[in-house]
Amino acid sequence: MTADGRRARRLTATVTDLDVARQKALLVGVELDGTGSDSVGRSMRELRLLTDTAGSTPVETVVLKRRSPHPATFVGPGQAEALARDAIRLDVDVVVFDNSLAPGQQRNLQELFECDVVDRVAVILDIFAQHATSREGMLQVELALLRYRLPRLRGKGIELSRLGGGIGTRGPGETRLETDRRRIMRRISNLDKLLAQVHQAREGQRKSRTGKAIPSASLVGYTNAGKSTLMNALTGAGVRTEDRLFSTLDSTTRRFELPNGRLLLLSDTVGFVRRLPHQLVEAFRSTLLETSRADFLVHVVDASEPSAPEQVAAVREVLDSIGAGHLPEILVLNKADLADDPTASRLRGLYPEAVSVSALEGTGIDELTERLADHLALDSQQIDLLVPYPKGQVLGRLRREAEVLAEDHRADGTLVSVRLPVDQVDRYGEFAVRP
Repeated sequence: MTADGRRARRLTATVTDLDVARQKALLVGVELDGTGSDSVGRSMRELRLLTDTAGSTPVETVVLKRRSPHPATFVGPGQAEALARDAIRLDVDVVVFDNSLAPGQQRNLQELFECDVVDRVAVILDIFAQHATSREGMLQVELALLRYRLPRLRGKGIELSRLGGGIGTRGPGETRLETDRRRIMRRISNLDKLLAQVHQAREGQRKSRTGKAIPSASLVGYTNAGKSTLMNALTGAGVRTEDRLFSTLDSTTRRFELPNGRLLLLSDTVGFVRRLPHQLVEAFRSTLLETSRADFLVHVVDASEPSAPEQVAAVREVLDSIGAGHLPEILVLNKADLADDPTASRLRGLYPEAVSVSALEGTGIDELTERLADHLALDSQQIDLLVPYPKGQVLGRLRREAEVLAEDHRADGTLVSVRLPVDQVDRYGEFAVRP
């Protein structure tokens, strides 16, 4: 492992807010005016899963109501005191808020509760830190963590200053807090540069793939929808799969041959979640660009999840934020074997064009591959070209940039049958063989 990788691993182990050991957690949600109790209920159920995945055991859930957040404690003095008593009674190690807390609010609550206080963003960042395995993934997570922690730095200020012993060195000096801030900002700058290099390398890989005019599709979906399992079922990629949130962080791309012989590049990447922290979106931007530059999306949905429509909306919101919302989409209702009849019927009514599959059982995979083939057929055209021998560079370009189906060397040139994107057909019009 490189020095940067070791440093990233050490930092993700030290700056996360939740212990890897099984802590006891009190979960707190606040229903603000206009939020809606159903939405808060779904979000709290998801927070329970997130907390469990992060390594803590939820022991109780509390949902409060407020018109607006209190500037000092988010929940107000009275409710904060009541939560502090609950934390003592339950003997919890950490209080997890479903709402995002400002640094000052988090600090005030932590002093009052006398235990760790974190928010939903910290929990998700902790999960990413635990699951990052590649150098790129660890650097991305470290960057997100530092951006989250920077405004939350605390120091004792002037009392940590040292006086100098010569001309120009006397005075209050620099506080420990200022030193820590500057060190973290330097590390953030270095991480930005390192990830820019990774992005350039990824761009080179992408250009080498797209230069051959092989269409690409990106698997997207809510976390734990079964994207990696579907990737394995289609391509045999051997991507790690777990029945846990965010088990896949690193992008994987594999060639996949469709029943009609066409090749497709299929990519699997990180899953999405409601209110995905903006620090992660920024840090994983180079990875997410794989999605925005695909020719179309394969949107995987957990058909057994009652809140599947809300998850679909959450995924599409993230896709819009990374510039991929305009891409064509094939909706796949995965885990269809686990869906009860009312849920399955509701989803079929909402998404009549969707394909129902069970990636784990292998059912519906043939129908999905046919749908993929049909989609590609709409965007490409097979033509026959007669390329004269003096125009050998054209034939070379076709071999690099098109899908060559057959070649026949004749007296007057090479007859080549190719499949091209529709917008590229006119480029080779002078060599087209007329019926």
